[in-house]
Amino acid sequence: MRPDALAFLRGSDEIIHAGDIGDPAILEELGKIAPVTAVRGNNDRGPWAKRIPHANALKVGNVSIYVLHDVKELDFAPAAAGHRVVVAGHSHKPLVKENDGVLYVNPGSAGPRRFTLPIAVGELKINGASVRARIKELA
Repeated sequence: MRPDALAFLRGSDEIIHAGDIGDPAILEELGKIAPVTAVRGNNDRGPWAKRIPHANALKVGNVSIYVLHDVKELDFAPAAAGHRVVVAGHSHKPLVKENDGVLYVNPGSAGPRRFTLPIAVGELKINGASVRARIKELA
């Protein structure tokens, strides 16, 4: 784990990991900061990864968040299912985009640099039914 990513996450109420975890120790470390909702990425292999679901959901305040690794595998309409946010990580390209009332967030990668993409984390600020997202690039 990058120390600057851990520092950014301190004080979080929840942590979402959108896959490509790499090592179960990372989830343990994140769990010391806040409860973790994680999904398995295509690079998560081995017996430990079999415990991690391919998709997950959580509710924070009045906001339902659906988490999967590859947004291209989303096979239903998230808004119709009651989800306000979809978090995915497969491309590792940081993104915040709203489409049809659903906020799509890719936090990027806070671990190893992926391709020439920035090192980044995402943040969701939730207040009741209101949600804002931002990407924070790390050094």
